Amino acid sequence: MAKTQETFNKKEKEKKRLKKREDKQAKKEERRANSEGGGFDSMIAYVDENGMFTSTPPDPSKKVMVEASNIEIGVPKQEDLGPMVYNGKVDFYNTEKGFGFIKDTKTGDSYFFHINGLLQPVAEGDIVTFELEKGLKGMNCVRVTK
Repeated sequence: MAKTQETFNKKEKEKKRLKKREDKQAKKEERRANSEGGGFDSMIAYVDENGMFTSTPPDPSKKVMVEASNIEIGVPKQEDLGPMVYNGKVDFYNTEKGFGFIKDTKTGDSYFFHINGLLQPVAEGDIVTFELEKGLKGMNCVRVTK
C-alpha cells in the first residue's frame, strides 16, 4: 500500500492559508459593520469652475458651452524667428585642433565653436558677434563673424 502524499509541511501550509483567508473575511465583515455608510454618494467629489474639489454638484447656470473645433490638441508650432545674434569674446581658441569657446558678454555663458563655423579668422581675446544654430543631436552650433 502506498503512503499518503500529504506531508506534515503541506498540512501546515494549508492550515496557514485557510487561517489567512478567514482573517481576511473577518476584517472585511468588521469594516462593513463599522463603516459610516452613505454608500457611493458620500464618496463622490465634484470640481467647481475654479478647478477646486467640492462636495456639492456644479451649478448648471454657470455651465459654459465649448466648440469642439476650438480645442487645440498638442502644442501650437512656434514661429521661426531666425537665428539670434549675440556678442561675445573668444575665451579660448586652439588653432591646432580648430576649436574654441566664446563667452557671451550679457549672460556669461560659454559656447563651443569649430573652425568650420568661422566666417572670418579669429584669435583669443577677439570681440565677435555670433549666431546660435541647432546642430546634430540638439547641440548649439556657433557661426562666428568679427
